[in-house]
Amino acid sequence: MSSNCCEHECPAPGQIVNLARYRRVLWVALIVNAAMFLVELGAGFRSGSLSLLADAIDFAGDALNYGVSLAVLASALAWRARAAVLKALSMMGFGVYVLASALWAVWNGGVPDAPTMGVVALLALLANVSVAWLLYAFREGDANMRSVWLCSRNDAIGNVAVFLAALGVFGTGTAWPDLLVATLMAGLALHGGWQVLRQARGELGEQKIKAHDHELRNHDHAH
Repeated sequence: MSSNCCEHECPAPGQIVNLARYRRVLWVALIVNAAMFLVELGAGFRSGSLSLLADAIDFAGDALNYGVSLAVLASALAWRARAAVLKALSMMGFGVYVLASALWAVWNGGVPDAPTMGVVALLALLANVSVAWLLYAFREGDANMRSVWLCSRNDAIGNVAVFLAALGVFGTGTAWPDLLVATLMAGLALHGGWQVLRQARGELGEQKIKAHDHELRNHDHAH
């Protein structure tokens, strides 16, 4: 880290170890999410479950998000905030996609296979709870760290909902529980993305103010 970095951007000596630990956690999260994407994608098509397919897309997006987080981990706060903006937009885009898919399925979808939904949902829940537990210590970091934590938390909540949807489909013999859960997952994505976007925009605003103050001080020194 250079000696002229801005205030609050240079880590204290004790934070360097945490940064290394955070990087290892992100690699674990990346591998777990990529593997679960493949599992849920196959299971979603096999079972005809929109909520499983939505969760599979979410796993793919999270794997990409963890990759972006690893790429900008040692960057300045402004670059981490910009990465968080991109991730927030992807979360919100996922939410819009699922809402549109659920609306289409109201008239065109069939009844999904409940046992497959339930088994895969429990497997996904185990994966996401493990990742969320690893990321819990970093939930109050910058917008980039917060977006990673929110993704994991929302995924675990979504997995519980998918399992409940499987029970609902099994009990009612209709697709409505699956569609309702898919809509819930879309709402979580939209809400989480909006939270991250607000924090990232705030951090970018603070960086602009600091840069402006720095320019004014340099101008004063020059004269």
